[in-house]
Amino acid sequence: MNRSHNEVAVVTGGSAGMGLALATTLIDKGWSVVTDARDADRLHTALPDSTRVTTLAGDVRDGDHQDAIAAAVARHGRLDLLVHNASELGPMLPLAEVPESLFSGVLATNLLAPLALTQRLLPYLIASRGTLVGISSDAAVEHYPTWGTYAASKAALDHLVLTLGEENGIRAYAVDPGDMRTAMHQAAFPGEDISDRPLPESVVPHLLALLAGDEPSGRYRAADLAPAGASR
Repeated sequence: MNRSHNEVAVVTGGSAGMGLALATTLIDKGWSVVTDARDADRLHTALPDSTRVTTLAGDVRDGDHQDAIAAAVARHGRLDLLVHNASELGPMLPLAEVPESLFSGVLATNLLAPLALTQRLLPYLIASRGTLVGISSDAAVEHYPTWGTYAASKAALDHLVLTLGEENGIRAYAVDPGDMRTAMHQAAFPGEDISDRPLPESVVPHLLALLAGDEPSGRYRAADLAPAGASR
């Protein structure tokens, strides 16, 4: 993933977890990264502004915030990678018990916001022959009780990302990172010890290998990808 020119990435949800791990790694490899999160203090503590990172506090569902992300990309004049990482777990309830308002809220974060942001950034992504990525979940293809709200949003995100890739002639990947030791995963298993789950930092090399390779657009499990730098 080391390049001879200054590549630009947008990674949503960059204050913690997978988003922070990916953004940090890209910055270390010489990329310029635009990232966001709702919690301004946590975002700016995790990734202080520098010449290589632009941190924007706000809600990815908000149109003005999406415009701010697009304006940051416009200042760079290019976009090589767009990663839809920001997600909302939503209610861990059987679908028969999920209020419509809560279901709609999860779709707004996990599906509608990625579509709206991609629409704003697509011209830059096409011009740079860039890559579109949606961070998925095994719940998008499996059927776990009480996970239905989150799972439906991720299944739809997979379809959205891959269709956008097909329609616009860009590489597009839906990537299932597997279980990780994150705040969201802990929220899904309250009171349980999740210390056996891998840290997000351990997943990033697998994602970078996909981005640096020539695999066709599609859905991939990070566990099935040899990490960047590994012999094949």
